[in-house]
This record gives sequence, C-alpha cells and structure tokens, in this order.
Amino acid sequence: MRQGKTNNRMARRRPLGLGVRYYSPTRTPSSLRLLSLFLVVALLALAGCRPADATGPGGGATSPRTIENKGSDTLVNLALAWAEAYIAEHPEVRISVTGGGSGTGIAAMINGTVDIANASREMSEGEFAEARANGVDPIEFTVALDAIAVVVNPTNPVDRLTLEQISGIYTGRYTNWTDVGGEDRPIVLLSRESNSGTYIYFLENVIRLGDEDSDLLFSPDTLLMPSSEGISEEVRHNPNAIGYDGLGYVTPDQKVIAIGASEDGPYVEPSVDTVNSGAYPIARDLFMYTAGQPAGQIEEYMNWILGEGQAVVPEIGFVPLQ
Repeated sequence: MRQGKTNNRMARRRPLGLGVRYYSPTRTPSSLRLLSLFLVVALLALAGCRPADATGPGGGATSPRTIENKGSDTLVNLALAWAEAYIAEHPEVRISVTGGGSGTGIAAMINGTVDIANASREMSEGEFAEARANGVDPIEFTVALDAIAVVVNPTNPVDRLTLEQISGIYTGRYTNWTDVGGEDRPIVLLSRESNSGTYIYFLENVIRLGDEDSDLLFSPDTLLMPSSEGISEEVRHNPNAIGYDGLGYVTPDQKVIAIGASEDGPYVEPSVDTVNSGAYPIARDLFMYTAGQPAGQIEEYMNWILGEGQAVVPEIGFVPLQ
C-alpha cells in the first residue's frame, strides 16, 4: 500500500501454490462491456430482492451504494472475477467493473467518479500532483503480479530474443525477421494504445531498457490495438506479427518468446515460478488505487482482494501475491 509517492506497500502474502493456466477469455471488448452492464443490472435486481440494505446510525434502512471500479484493461478480467466471487459471498454488495485503460481509471479516481482505479502501472508524479491539487490523497495497493509476455505466430521459427533485440524491433532498428535470426519476412509490430499502462510499462522498461534519460519511442509503423484480444487475434493470423501482452491473455495458439537480459542468457519464459523468483525480466506489479484510506464496504472489499481473493488470481492467468 502506498500513500502519496512513498514506497510503503502492503506486505505481500505467501504464494498460494496454484499454477497459471495460459488462456485468454473469449470475451471481446464489446462483450466485456456487456458483461459489466449485466453485472451491474444483476446486482441491482439482487439487492432489490434482499433485505440486506445497510442500516444507518438511527436504525433506518439506507440503500447500499455501488462500488465503482474502473481502469486497466489488463486487470479488467481479474477485477470482474473478483467482483463475481465477492458478490457470491456478499450478495448485499453492488460492484460495477469497467475497463478503459489505466490512465482512464486513475483520472476517474482523481475526479471522484470511481471508488477504485485499476492500473497496470504506478501513478506518475504528474498524476499525484493533480490528485493533491484536487484534494485527493491516493492510496496504492499492490493486488497481483503479472508478466508481460512477448508473443509471435507459432509458425515463426524465432523462439528467443534479448531485451536489446526487442527494443531494436520496436524502435524500427530491426525491420526484418532475418535481423534477429528468423526468416526473410517483414516484422509487423503490434502494441496496446498509449492510454494503456502496459504500453507505458513496455515503453519505459523494454524499449528504453529502464533508462530514464532515454527518448526512444515506438516505431511509427507500430499498429496500436485497442485491446489485448486484438493483439492475440492478430498474432494468431499474421505469421509476421510480434506483440506483447499480460500473461493472463496468452493462448496456446501463440508462441511465447523466451527473454534474455543479455546475449549470454539465461533465456526465460514467463510463469508463476519465474515471476516470483525474479528470473523473468519483464514482470510487474498490478495496482488498485483509492482516493484516501478506504472505509466501510470498500475497505472490506480491498481486504478480501488482498486475502481470500488471491485464490482467484491464478485462475485468470496472473500471479498471486507472496
């Protein structure tokens, strides 16, 4: 957990010993929105049928408010799964989950239109300054771990790359697969859009190799995809494509590239074990932010996510907290 820009985080819990299933939910972006809408409608109907409304200080019944949860598209499937599991245990609670990108969720939290912002990156200094100017003191929760997998079409003979080679590919220095040991084919670059936390993480830690002074950018030939599913679909059908995605969106019909920090290796594929051990070089924390210390139903929900809710994490393809 982090308040302001300090580094005090809630201690991670021990691994739950569950393995990752490499799969991608079949939901398209539109179906995700429909599922979110369905979830809200179902909760409203359920709440109306139960005498579980909150009771005010004077003993009178008050209608429970909906917990609004918005942000990272990387986190949206996990957030939906958390909401569904929590509501099954607490049917009196209403939770609305939508995506839109990390930046969108953070902006909504700063503006007071959501209770919880999902983010696949840390808030920036500028976002913290904007929050403080708006009277908001964001609290950061690390809620799961993730690896960013670099994926290609299964027919591509390339099965390992260094971080430097991936940076060269995405900046346009390498434009043909022969440049990195592959066949004589043009490289088709796929990326998430710039409001995505995954895009920002990949830019800062892979393309710029963690160098804060670097001004390297994505090649202008990069195709920006609106969703993780879009990248998966293109990689499956385009033998020349290369993309990157959260571990939970990798499907068996994509080839996962083993990544080396240098030419000497070792070359490591993403998994629960390699993320927890630190062996996989493109791993990150996933976050939720609240506007100030959470209380009431929001505090109870966050405590559940950081505890019992960790059992849901590997089922969606991510890595639970240690």
